[in-house]
Amino acid sequence: PFIANPIELNPQRRMLIITGPNMGGKSTYMRQTALIALMAHIGSYVPAESASIGPLDRIFTRIGASDDLASGRSTFMVEMTETANILYNATRNSLVLMDEIGRGTSTYDGLSLAWASAEWLAKEIGAMTLFATHYFELTELPNVLPHLANVHLDAVEHGDGIAFMHAVQEGAASKSYGLAVAGL
Repeated sequence: PFIANPIELNPQRRMLIITGPNMGGKSTYMRQTALIALMAHIGSYVPAESASIGPLDRIFTRIGASDDLASGRSTFMVEMTETANILYNATRNSLVLMDEIGRGTSTYDGLSLAWASAEWLAKEIGAMTLFATHYFELTELPNVLPHLANVHLDAVEHGDGIAFMHAVQEGAASKSYGLAVAGL
């Protein structure tokens, strides 16, 4: 069934750190937000109970994983190039979607890159940002930086299976469910 998920970004809540299991709906939630913002800006009907969307100068996305063999660029290099483009060009009036930054390298390096990117977006740019991650350390960012909040998409384990709830809830996810998802 369809699950309607609200989103609230405003001057006091400029970045959401989004956690939850793979296949839980994090990327879909981010794409939904970008599509609604784009539809509103072209004057189209917006599929929402209500929407108040301020002016956006650009929508930036860093979602998905693919290499560029023709140019000799690895998946990680493509990710870093796209991230650099966002960090250099986003403004306070941009909508930024960042999905699992740093997954193409070691855990420590990936966490460092993700933390630094989120911190730069929050402190230096102030763009409205949705930042999905499996690095649970990033859920500490709202404790050290203003205008950030944690949200998560939950799942429930039952027997040998897992049920994805696809509903966005306040706060960080309690676990990743990685082994349960791998067993599917």
